[in-house]
Amino acid sequence: MLVAEIGSWMIRLMEIYSYIMIAYILLSWFPNAQNSSIGQFLARIVEPFLSPFRRIIPPIGGMIDISPIAAFLVLNLASTGVRALVEMYYTHFG
Repeated sequence: MLVAEIGSWMIRLMEIYSYIMIAYILLSWFPNAQNSSIGQFLARIVEPFLSPFRRIIPPIGGMIDISPIAAFLVLNLASTGVRALVEMYYTHFG
């Protein structure tokens, strides 16, 4: 039961983190929004996860950053994996 509960919490946290990433990315559409206190707070949460992707995937045309797409893909794969583990746990230990 504890394993399933931890897995459920991990899935919820990954969903919340996805929304935080979306908010941070949307701030980039507005001038100086990422420099606001909210933008800086979100940057402290999101940038450690995004920065490895930014090192690997350069911006397209020097302007369009597609690294968040890869970050969302990895986060989604992790969430799917945890969900599968929780379902497997319920199947075997009911």
